[in-house]
Amino acid sequence: MQGNAMLQVEQLNQYYGSSHTLRGVSLSLEKGQCLALMGRNGVGKTTLLKCLMGVLPVADGRVMLEGRDITGLKPHQRAALGIAYVPQGREIFARLTVEENLLMGMATKPGKKASAIKSEVYELFPVLREMLQRRGGDLSGGQQQQLAIARALLAEPKLIILDEPTEGIQPSIIKDIGRVISLLRERGDIAILLCEQYFDFAHALADKFIVLSRGEVVAAGTQEQMDSEDVKRHLAV
Repeated sequence: MQGNAMLQVEQLNQYYGSSHTLRGVSLSLEKGQCLALMGRNGVGKTTLLKCLMGVLPVADGRVMLEGRDITGLKPHQRAALGIAYVPQGREIFARLTVEENLLMGMATKPGKKASAIKSEVYELFPVLREMLQRRGGDLSGGQQQQLAIARALLAEPKLIILDEPTEGIQPSIIKDIGRVISLLRERGDIAILLCEQYFDFAHALADKFIVLSRGEVVAAGTQEQMDSEDVKRHLAV
């Protein structure tokens, strides 16, 4: 694998009880790239993401960030090193305002004030500027997803992990989220791991992809190779 990878995963195995949930999973992702992690429900995608964040332990294998072995680090330590995770279900703070939610994203950057909520975040997500004093729980699902991504970006991550960002969201906001991912990719200073079931969305954004089935990688390649019938067969419900 490339020595200059932002994220490098080598032969990851994970067990849940007697079930072998991840089987020798390897991948690499460079700065400025978007990698689509694909597969049907229940094949191990979210398990893999939780292992990358340190939420779940791995049985063996290695997770490397910029060449540093982080396999044994706790989630907050990984976050401090520059990994941001937007989980499925968004997990925003429903009782806090939009502005307070955004400030929580800067918790790893002590000393930054409210005025430091970057104008870039409002450029990426104009709707949030208009809703700063609204409670997170009052936003639509799509607006909450935008808030969750914006909050993650305020931590200035080197790697952002997005778990099914289009799930249950109206088409207009899916387009907005796609535009933001595309802009981040073009900016070139962040690596994006996009876990996605929606083929067209992933295909439009990813430089490369891996497909999981029953906890193992069954297909991997470039964006151009994603169109193959073999890949689509593993995604068909």
